[in-house]
Amino acid sequence: MIDITTEGDLWIVTLNRPDKANSLTRTMLVDLAGAVERAGDAKVLILTGTGKVFSAGADLDEARAGLATDPVWERLSGAIAALPGLTIAALNGTLAGGAFGMALACDLRVAVPGARFFYPVMKLGFLPQPSDPARLSALVGPARARLILMAGARVGAEEALAMGLVDRLADDVTGCARDWAADALAADPRLIAGIKRMV
Repeated sequence: MIDITTEGDLWIVTLNRPDKANSLTRTMLVDLAGAVERAGDAKVLILTGTGKVFSAGADLDEARAGLATDPVWERLSGAIAALPGLTIAALNGTLAGGAFGMALACDLRVAVPGARFFYPVMKLGFLPQPSDPARLSALVGPARARLILMAGARVGAEEALAMGLVDRLADDVTGCARDWAADALAADPRLIAGIKRMV
């Protein structure tokens, strides 16, 4: 349910459970975290999905059984944030719930024009993952973060672009991500890591 493609210094990690809207099981999250941790020397990591939804968040059956509060979510987003290379979320469709964490932890985000964004964690009776509100607020500001996390806002792609939640809209998100990756793939990895620290 997780596909990993390596092309030299480029890693592409793909959620591949389209029949379930790429909803995340604990096994998938552990596999994702392991893949990201192994990608430590990659200059670029692209996260994407198959089908029309990037991820609907946690698999609901597993969420009710404890996955919603499992530390594996923070392990995954922390591993992405810690990578010294360029990280890009190529959002092939809607991003929902706990899946926000991995996209928020990336350096850049590109989404298809039909994508929607919502994080109904409070409505479901849970707190968001610990690092998500601060990362969301850094991108869109505190009020819009509350709008998404507390007021149940469903944000369309154009609004997400306007508020800074995503950096570009594209029909071919993987192609866009590859374009963004080109300079980093040609660069000294020390420069990539150095610029990330400076930013």
